[in-house]
This record gives sequence, C-alpha cells and structure tokens, in this order.
Amino acid sequence: MKLTLALLLCLVIVAGLSWLAHYQTRVKAFHDLHERGQNTLSLAESSLRGQLARFERLPELLADQRVIRSLLLSPQNPDLILAANMYLRDTAELLGASDVYVMYRDGVTLAASNFDQPHSFVGGNFAFRPYFFDAMRHGEGRFYALGTTSNKRGYYFGAPIDVAGQRRGVMVIKIDVDEIEQAWASDDLRILVTDPENIIFLSNRPDWLFHAFGELTPERLSRTEETRRYANAPIGEIEYRARTDRHGFRLLTGPGSEVDASEYLVVAREMPQADWVVQVLLPTRAARVQAAATVAIGLSLSGIVALLGLIVWQRRRQLAVRLAIEQAAKDDLERRVALRTTELRDVNMALEDEVAERRATEEQLRKTQSELVQAGKLAALGQMSAALSHEFNQPLGAARNYAENAQLLLDRGRSTEARSNIDRIVGMIDRMTRISRHLRNFARKPNQQLRPVALAEAVVAAQELLGWRLAKSGVTLTLDLGEGSLCVTGGAVRLQQVLVNLLSNAIDAVEDWPDKRVHLSARLRGDLVQITLRDHGPGVPEAVQARIFDPFFSTKEVGKGLGLGLSISYNIVHDFGGRLSMRNHPEGGAEFTLVLQAAAQPSIEAAQ
Repeated sequence: MKLTLALLLCLVIVAGLSWLAHYQTRVKAFHDLHERGQNTLSLAESSLRGQLARFERLPELLADQRVIRSLLLSPQNPDLILAANMYLRDTAELLGASDVYVMYRDGVTLAASNFDQPHSFVGGNFAFRPYFFDAMRHGEGRFYALGTTSNKRGYYFGAPIDVAGQRRGVMVIKIDVDEIEQAWASDDLRILVTDPENIIFLSNRPDWLFHAFGELTPERLSRTEETRRYANAPIGEIEYRARTDRHGFRLLTGPGSEVDASEYLVVAREMPQADWVVQVLLPTRAARVQAAATVAIGLSLSGIVALLGLIVWQRRRQLAVRLAIEQAAKDDLERRVALRTTELRDVNMALEDEVAERRATEEQLRKTQSELVQAGKLAALGQMSAALSHEFNQPLGAARNYAENAQLLLDRGRSTEARSNIDRIVGMIDRMTRISRHLRNFARKPNQQLRPVALAEAVVAAQELLGWRLAKSGVTLTLDLGEGSLCVTGGAVRLQQVLVNLLSNAIDAVEDWPDKRVHLSARLRGDLVQITLRDHGPGVPEAVQARIFDPFFSTKEVGKGLGLGLSISYNIVHDFGGRLSMRNHPEGGAEFTLVLQAAAQPSIEAAQ
C-alpha cells in the first residue's frame, strides 16, 4: 500500500514537472522564433531601404539637366521632346529604373523613357498621383502604386523642376520592386509590407498581394481610390484572428481549419519615411511540436522513475543481491574510468596532431601567398613578351647592319666612320642589357628585408619595362619627381612591381580614351613620400571602388587580366609600412595615391 502511494506521488510530481518543462520550452521556443523574426525583419527592411536609397536623390539631379529644363520652357517643341525622350530612355537603362518621365505643371507627361513602347506614358495625365502634387507643393514626392498605364507595381520618386524661378513641372523615377520579393523567397516564414490602409502590396506569398487584413470599410476603400494606388486591381480580404499572449508575443491565426496549421508569430516594424509597415510571420507549429515532445519525454521519465522505484523496493528485499550488483557496478565504473582515461589521452594526441597540421597549413598559406605575388609578376612578363621581342629584334637588326657597314668601311680604310658604327652598336647592346637586367630583377622572387630605395631609379626601370606599351598606345607619361633625390623604405623590385601594375592599369584606362595623358608625381611630406598617379580616363564607378583592391576582382574584359595586380600591389605597400588608396579625380580620371616612409639616400642599393 505504501509503495503504491509512493509511486502515485512520484507520478504526480513528474507530471507536474513535465507540464512546467512543456511551458518553459514553449516560451523559449517562441523567444528563439521571435529573435529569428527580428533578424529576418532587419534584413528585409535593409533591402527595402537600400533599394529606395539608391534612387531617392536621382530625380533632383535629372531635373537640373539642360535638355529637361529646355523642354519645360518650350513644351511643344518636337525637337526638344525627341531629345528629352532619348535622354530619359538612356538614363533609365543606365540606372536600372523601370521608367523615367517628365510631367508638366498641369500633370501631363511631356517625355518618357518608354516613349516608343505600346504603353507609353507620353500624353498621360497623372496629376492625381501624390508623387506629383506633393512634389509641386512641398518639393518632394514619394508614392507606391500599381501603374495605371503599365499595370506594373513600382515605387515613384518625384522632384520639382524649377526654371527661371518658377515651378514648371516634376521629374519622376519609377523603380521595380519584383527583385526585392524574389530575395525574400522562403518555404516557411511570410514576409509582407502593408500600406497605411493595412493592404499588402509586397509579399513572398503572391496570393496575399492586394489583400487587406480585416474588413475593407468604405473609408479605407475611398482613401485608396482617391490616389488610384492599385489602379483597377481588385482588393481582397484576409480573415484572421489576432491576439497577444501573456509574454507579449503577437499571434495571428490566418485562413485554415486548424489553429496549429495556420498560426503565426508576428514581428513588425514601421518605415516612417515610406509610411509602410514591414512584417514577418513565422509559423508556430515547430515550437508547439517541440513543447509536446517535452511532455512526451516527461511521461517517459515518469515511467522510468516508477520502474526505478520498483527496482529499489526489490533491492531492499534482497540485500545480498544488491551488494553483488553494487560491486559489479563498482568494477564497471573503474573499467569505464580507465577506458575514458585512454580516450582522453587519444584525444589529446589527436589535438596535438591537429595543431601541428594547422601550423603546417599556415606555413603553406604564407608560401602560397608569396608564390601568388610571383605569379602576378610572371603574368605581367608574359603579356610583355611579344612587344619586348620586337624591342630586342629592332636593335639587333640595326646592330647587324652597322656591323656589316663597319666591315666594308674597315676594308676601305675608313676607320673613323667604322668606329662610329661600332659605338652605335655598343650603345644598342647597352640598352638591351639594361632592359634584360630590369626583366631579370622584376621576375625573380624578392627577399623580405626593407632598405632605402631611390624612387627615381624604380620609376625609370618601370618606364623602360612599359616603354613599348606607351609607344604602341600613344599614351603620354609626364613625370614630376620634385627637387632632389627622393628615397623610400621598401624593396627595389617590389616597388618596381607596384609602379608597373599601377602604370599598366593607367595605360589600360586611357588606351581607348580621347585624352591619353598619364601623370606621375612625387613629393616629400614630412617623413613621408607621397606618390600620385593620375590618368585622364573614365575613372572607376563608385559601385566597385570598395572592391578595387580585392583579389581576382577586375573591371577589364575576360582575358585582359587576372584581377591580381592591385591586390598584390596593396599587400606589397602594406608590407612596406605604407598605404595605397584610390579616388576619382574631380576633373576626371582615376587617381592612385601611394604613401611610403621616407629614407636616407642609400650608399649601395641591392635589388630585393
């Protein structure tokens, strides 16, 4: 009887603990689900903000263009209309915008990027859109809507066009939002964005688009129809039940026959600048299943506890058997301790092997990085080989002619003229020797010791290596190394490699450009030497400037570079204790700035 009561008491206690564990597990699972929703919400909001930020200032810039201002002064001029249409079409393709168009102050579209499309905006009056009248009244217009002409969703940016002190029209840019939805693809959670009337206009669930949470009252529909936000698209309703549990979690039960099949945990955040609400809905089924599994585990533990109680009762009746079992358990424990000790020793040995392997891997990585630098130089030498062959063949052919002429002159006793030919041959040989020495030094692996390097000698060596390219492409290289002899701390060969990489990129930039000038200058700034290389080419797009020094990143065509030159140069300069940076010059072209530690004039300089 006592045993039965004890077992029942144990079952009650275990059941209570199981319920408590179920409750705590569900709360913990909901917290994890909420944290996941917050992370997803932050990513979704960031993508929206980033997409809007790309275009929000562009209408103001386009509104200042001469062709647009001229059109608003003469809105009936067919030549200005055609010029504006062509300009807007090219601008839309360049910016990746859906549509770009100009509206007169009465709301009529004068020119548009889709002027030659079946659903052109030209001639259409969109004065009812907020992006128009807000821009006319307040200087800025923003609006999300379904296009009444194109029937495509988009976000509109409007900016006023002021000419001669008068507000004559509005410049509008429409961007597509389909790419944002594609980035939100997910099999379980739901991401959606609602307008001020709580109508869904962005979602990774296409069947939820243009549906409103709750009843569509006449007031809500009237406010939506005033601006024709959704054109002629029908607006549906989503039946749902919303509640907030005792822990503050917002729960939504959507369409469905079972709560656990359609219940979502809701995480929302407002975007005041667009008057939107971004929401993430996460299914709660997994959390509830986890809690139910906890209950099952608790019940299993109850059975185990009951079984253990029965075993204890039986052991009390058979003391001798229990002592034997305890002794066996003790022996087994000692055996397991010994086994565990052996396992720990094996694990320690494995860890030591792993540490040794990791160190070997790091050493191999450093070696590979060094070989990568060497590969970059050899790749540059390979590109030079054909032209350098021509560079050697010309003086060799000339030297042969001078030698043959010298023989004839010697035969005729004209030794003075023959000596002149021989002097010319010696000069050509000296020139080829210098080029060969520069190539040999450039190709070999450098050591790591830093020492003073004469900047002028490194520049001359790089100039001789690239002389064939300068001559072939018609590029003019202007040098301004300041007064006196500048010396920097580094390595002669590696500094030469940096200059060759930067000059090669500058030549590539202006080779097909009308202005083929390249300037290389150097100045002493305190204990630093600042080297500036500027070209007059198209410059580097802002979108790729942050990645310009990344390995294997290149803006050149396929087959014209490995994308290693600037990355290798950046690392070499960093090894020298200097810095390498890039910007677009205000007057056009790209400008690379190399800052190195100044050094005293070396007595003997060895290539490294």
